[in-house]
Amino acid sequence: MTATRRATSMTLDAALLDEARALGVDLSRAAEEGILAQVRAARARRWKEENAADVAAYNRWIEENGVPFGSYRKF
Repeated sequence: MTATRRATSMTLDAALLDEARALGVDLSRAAEEGILAQVRAARARRWKEENAADVAAYNRWIEENGVPFGSYRKF
């Protein structure tokens, strides 16, 4: 599956941009990787926020009832 690419413009720190170009950094790829990392982090934060109540309820259940099949665990 090939991702559709779209042109965009960004404003970047001039010194950083000059150094990246001098070092041969693929600016598009670097920007894409940075944005992808931020998207993943935002998704993880959102998941934690949206599921906090369920995780807390599960943890309370474990505290009250123990781990399911805990007597069979060897560790």
